[in-house]
Amino acid sequence: MDLDTGELWQDSHGLIFTTKYGTPIEPGNLTRMFALRARRAGLRVIPLRNTRHTCSSLLVALKVHPKVAQRILRHSQIAMTMEVYAEASDEAVRAAIGQLSDAMGGTG
Repeated sequence: MDLDTGELWQDSHGLIFTTKYGTPIEPGNLTRMFALRARRAGLRVIPLRNTRHTCSSLLVALKVHPKVAQRILRHSQIAMTMEVYAEASDEAVRAAIGQLSDAMGGTG
């Protein structure tokens, strides 16, 4: 129970993110609050639905194993994780080509 809301707190929903009273957040309110907090933090505002792509791209950049990324993103099929959400940066592609060239005896 939140001390500020006292008797108004509702704990019957089993949710992680709630209103200050423990009730489900309306989607429009969540979207507005996400944008507001991003602006306050000095971040570029992106659509809330794009955060899954951002998370996936960060996992790729961190070299997280695809099966681990699949679990984090809660995809039932690895193809969804790898084909739709995971993106390789230009830097990562250049580095991989450089590694391949080195392995083949090239000069990079």
